[in-house]
Amino acid sequence: MTTVMLVDDSATMLMSLKSILTKAGYTVETAGHGKEAMDKLAKGVKPNLIISDVNMPQMDGITFVREARKAPGMRFTPMLMLTTESEQSKRNEAKSAGATGWLVKPVGPDQLLGVIKQVVPGA
Repeated sequence: MTTVMLVDDSATMLMSLKSILTKAGYTVETAGHGKEAMDKLAKGVKPNLIISDVNMPQMDGITFVREARKAPGMRFTPMLMLTTESEQSKRNEAKSAGATGWLVKPVGPDQLLGVIKQVVPGA
C-alpha cells in the first residue's frame, strides 16, 4: 500500500487532502510543519510520497525537503510542493532542495491523483 505524507500548517487543507487520498486507497500520514514531519521520519515513518506546503511555521517546506533528502531511505522518494506560491525563484529553490514537482493550490482531486500516479510507480 502506498503511504503519502502530507505536510501543511492548514488543518483544513490536511483534512481535505487526507479525505481525497484515503478514498483513493492511500495510507496517509500528516504533519503540521516541517519539523513535525522530520520527527516522524526519524521515528521510522517511510512514506512513498511526500506532499508539502512551502510556507509553514517552525520549518518551511523547502527546508523540510532539503533535510528530508538527508534522512535514511528518502533520497529517491518523490516530494511534491503544494502551495499558493507561484514565483519562479521559489520553484527553483525547491528544485535545488530536492523537490520532485510543484503544484499550485487549489488543486482538484483528479489533478492530484493524476500527478501521484505519475511520480509514484504502481500507485
